[in-house]
Amino acid sequence: MLILALSVLLVLLIPSTITYASLVVSVLLVAYVYLRIAIKPKNGGGGLKLPSLYTIAIVLLPVFFAILVAIEGYRSWQHLFLTMIAAGLTLTFWYNFLTIPLAVYHKTREVKEAGPATEYPTVSIIVPAYNEEKVIAKTIESLIEADYPSKEIIVVDDGSTDRTLEIARQYTKYGVKVYHKENGGKWSAINYGLKFAKGDVVVTTDADCVVGRDSLKELVKRFSDPRVVAVAGNIKVLNRENLITKCQALEYILSISIFRRALDLTGAVPVVPGSLGAFRRRALQGVGLYDKDTFVEDFDLTTKLLKMGSTVQASTFALAYTEAPATLRDLYRQRMRWYRGNLQTLVKHRDAFTNPRYSFLQRLSFPFILTWMTLLPIAGLVVLAASILAVLSGAYMQVATLFLVFVALQTLQSLIAIEIDEEDRKLAIYAPLFVIGYKQLIDFFTLKAVFDLLTKRKGTWTRVRRIGYLQQKEISRKR
Repeated sequence: MLILALSVLLVLLIPSTITYASLVVSVLLVAYVYLRIAIKPKNGGGGLKLPSLYTIAIVLLPVFFAILVAIEGYRSWQHLFLTMIAAGLTLTFWYNFLTIPLAVYHKTREVKEAGPATEYPTVSIIVPAYNEEKVIAKTIESLIEADYPSKEIIVVDDGSTDRTLEIARQYTKYGVKVYHKENGGKWSAINYGLKFAKGDVVVTTDADCVVGRDSLKELVKRFSDPRVVAVAGNIKVLNRENLITKCQALEYILSISIFRRALDLTGAVPVVPGSLGAFRRRALQGVGLYDKDTFVEDFDLTTKLLKMGSTVQASTFALAYTEAPATLRDLYRQRMRWYRGNLQTLVKHRDAFTNPRYSFLQRLSFPFILTWMTLLPIAGLVVLAASILAVLSGAYMQVATLFLVFVALQTLQSLIAIEIDEEDRKLAIYAPLFVIGYKQLIDFFTLKAVFDLLTKRKGTWTRVRRIGYLQQKEISRKR
């Protein structure tokens, strides 16, 4: 209710009747999503290959209202920079308002459906590893300790030049299967491991992750529904040691607890992360395993599954802890790979924007991702520039008022996500940086990736330096 109250207050601060209309339309769109979830539309429908009305609404209506807000705001304020701020905040406001109610609803449904798994299919866990000597031991140990009745652990050394292979082989006495191949990339290492996998369910995790004790059980629980072919795990940042890693910890919570929860309701979770994800083995074989033509093989594979009419969901109780980049340089390298890869995948599967047979992938998942990678970063940087210019022109009180309300809105949104995910409330301290500071940094990285794609600049697979945090710290894994 506080989020709704502040959202209305933000609307009232902008002297525009258009913003009232935008609030009403956003409520109607949320209601529409609830309705479509309730009637459970099936993939595979026919029809013209055009964007759905909901896709058009998600992408174009916020822009339309932002332009109208700017026009009407200028008539009231006679101040160009204030109208630019109002328009930019209107864009962001829309998407926050659309996803938060769905996430809260997801939490209430999740509580009602809590309970142990009824079946335990055989599970094969594949760990691709390349030069991970600082972290591979903790990863393997966490998998050995994971509570599951029938599992096999497969480590694939992808041509490491350090002691990764040597360390991994020390665990063969515990039943861990270790294979070595020439370096070919993460996608090829997982495909190689699949040759030896015998489980009905395949779980993948990165060599820098520690998997929660009950995570395997939580993942397979979702496969009780025969329509589900893949389940995404819940990734947590472990090394919350400085400002950069703490911001990433909050970012992960916001993206999983808000965005992924909303999409989980539709069965169209767009990314089953390599850090922790589970698949029916026959589904992987049915789509031709992992491809090499993007930097984010997990997003690409998940999209292929969704385009086959499959249901992909997520488990917030299946936890994996990862070592996040601790420096700006490493954060930049990681995000360039992520964002370039995301754009490569959107381009590769661009038919998903227009083909109605792809159901919520077309109606919701892809439009959201496209918007968050283009419109919102642009709006964020425009708001920053306009705010600086408005302050220099003397309108600092109006700018401060708008930003104070928006910071409060972001803080409350963060608190909701933290409460939903049962996380550390102290992380909410960093919420203002998602209005100004960290947000603009991520916006710059995203737009840099867009620029590289448009100019056809070639990228390379970039790696983050490991500091061995997983090895240095004992980890409490409650689930």
